[in-house]
Amino acid sequence: MIWAIDIVLLLFVLILAIAAIEAKDLLEAVVLFTGFSLLMCVVWVELNSVDVAFTEAAVGAGVSTVFMIAAIAKTVRWEAE
Repeated sequence: MIWAIDIVLLLFVLILAIAAIEAKDLLEAVVLFTGFSLLMCVVWVELNSVDVAFTEAAVGAGVSTVFMIAAIAKTVRWEAE
């Protein structure tokens, strides 16, 4: 394991997680969450756990993103005053 890459990955994962939590727009939060899931795939591969990385890519970045975007498409947007 290369520690410099691990620290950079950790920082990017933390930044994406915080940004996804703080996002005001739902679609923006979904895109940030998808980026978080894809970066977690890289973390799992770095940890030599390829099977978990495949699962994270399929479920976290793939299916979850499609379901969340479909749910956003079915909701009515409104502005807070």
